Amino acid sequence: LGAQRLNEVFSCFVFYGVLLVVKMYAVAIITGQVRLRKKAFANPEDAMRRGGVQYHKEDPDVERCRRAHRNDLENILPFLFLGAVYSLTGPSLFVARLHFFIVFVARVVHTVAYLLALRAPTRSVAYTIGQMPCASMALQVLFSVITYA
Repeated sequence: LGAQRLNEVFSCFVFYGVLLVVKMYAVAIITGQVRLRKKAFANPEDAMRRGGVQYHKEDPDVERCRRAHRNDLENILPFLFLGAVYSLTGPSLFVARLHFFIVFVARVVHTVAYLLALRAPTRSVAYTIGQMPCASMALQVLFSVITYA
């Protein structure tokens, strides 16, 4: 029963983890598309290829996409570590699935709010809600380690 539950929890984690990585790739593609549409290239060689050095510039829309992507890196990468280790602690499948689902939905809402510049506090609420299960997983991992130490 223990090994089967571990496999189910880990499979659930992998499912949501892969969805989040795919979401990160989507944001990267969106960033590239906005760069092309706005003709705002970060590197002079890219600008030269696309029309000239005048297109080696920053653009507020491109920067917004980049910040959304950077925020994903700052939050999804720790989730991938925490979720994997948390999965090894033998949590309830229901509770684990709830943790992973909340993180996933919160990150999607956060990204949509960021990219579409939705009114405050949409993005910060999504961020906060997404951090709650991460904090819970971190505490449970720490308590698990303390118990076995």
